[in-house]
Amino acid sequence: MAAFAMLFGASAIAELPGEGPRLGAERISQSEIESGQLTLRDIRLAGLKVFSTPFNKQDGFGDGPMNVLDPTSPGGRPTLQNNGTFLRVNGLDGQSCLECHSIVSNATVPATMGIGGVGGSVANAIFKPTFLDVGDVLEAGSASMDGRFINPPFLFGSGGIELLGREMTAELALLRETARANPGVWVPLNTKGVEFGELRYDGGAFDTSRLEGIDADLVVKPFGRKGEFATMRGFDETAMPFHFGMQPVEVFGEGVDADGDGVVNELTIGEMSALVVFNTTLPRPVAEPPGREAREGFELFQAIGCANCHKPSLQTSGRVLNYQFPESIEDPASNVYLSVDLSRAPAGFARSRSGGLDIPLFADLKRHDMGPELQESFGHELDHMFTTARLWGVADTAPYMHDGRALTLGEAILMHAGDAQAARDNFAGLLESERAMVLEFLLTLRTPRNPASDLAGASRRR
Repeated sequence: MAAFAMLFGASAIAELPGEGPRLGAERISQSEIESGQLTLRDIRLAGLKVFSTPFNKQDGFGDGPMNVLDPTSPGGRPTLQNNGTFLRVNGLDGQSCLECHSIVSNATVPATMGIGGVGGSVANAIFKPTFLDVGDVLEAGSASMDGRFINPPFLFGSGGIELLGREMTAELALLRETARANPGVWVPLNTKGVEFGELRYDGGAFDTSRLEGIDADLVVKPFGRKGEFATMRGFDETAMPFHFGMQPVEVFGEGVDADGDGVVNELTIGEMSALVVFNTTLPRPVAEPPGREAREGFELFQAIGCANCHKPSLQTSGRVLNYQFPESIEDPASNVYLSVDLSRAPAGFARSRSGGLDIPLFADLKRHDMGPELQESFGHELDHMFTTARLWGVADTAPYMHDGRALTLGEAILMHAGDAQAARDNFAGLLESERAMVLEFLLTLRTPRNPASDLAGASRRR
């Protein structure tokens, strides 16, 4: 491509068959979405296009010239062995979201492939390492690395997760005001049955020393292994530049070539909106009817303490997820461009008795200390902290843990430590027949069949 560009110029390349931008000329705009003239299916199709398109350099794939002052941040990274395209060890590691989110079930042989699934260990993201000691030159007894190693999770049910997180954040904000109105009193931060510690206002500032598993801003952040992002859009705004060098207009500006690769407006606001809608309307995971052993396994799962963090179900008050641009945690009713009832297809969450949604996530959207063996070596205060893994769909999503180090569910359970040490020890202390029952229960938690099948065949080869 570089040689072609030198000979013919970028515009000439784009006119050659198969050499133009893969996103094509027809690109969805935010004004089209806000006009109300597009159906939800239309918007999801546009999001599927962004999710599945293998971007090329005409789209804006890749970074521009290397930034010698900051060669690890998106926009100015080098490429591996100067190949001019991929880096792999710090992003620039694929061409599409689908590459790393494409396994619906690893419980079948061969694996069942589909849109929005997990990634195998080969798809692990390697985040911002400055050294990788594959030959153990440091004699640490391992291939040391100071970056992060992250296994891609699935996206199923993420709309319900975002709605749940938003409601929890709103309830915590009310509790913060309760603390403000009662100086000197420790106020328990309990929302949806999850305890985030206590907060006190001393008349001039908040004392956050007793918070548990949440940042001082009291915003529940369910996306990212460390709980870094409150919304799917926030996650996508970071993921697109990191993995592909594709720069969203909403982050870098209209008509701005921030990475110097010769392409502007690489991802429009409308495309990012459509991508978020597609991701968050994927169907929720499902549970198979449990047999006798699985039912007893669920009882043991609760009795030994697993359900203290892996809470079987949390309920929302509402059913509608409002999509905002720009997003505002403080004012969730502002800038709404679309509202979707998640109890309807394709998300398909069951309604709770109170009229909201039942979110059977088997998690608490809270960070926990997982002990020294799972601790990362990124040099961050959260190296030992991870957001509770959501166990819905777990029967189909091996490998397990944040980096995929556990190849079976039994291995994953026995790797727990820190806040989960007692539950882990309780599991290890069960009779073999009882451990088998717990595993039988977990194997009833399945991913959805044929996700996004209603969109199949709707896209056209260009």
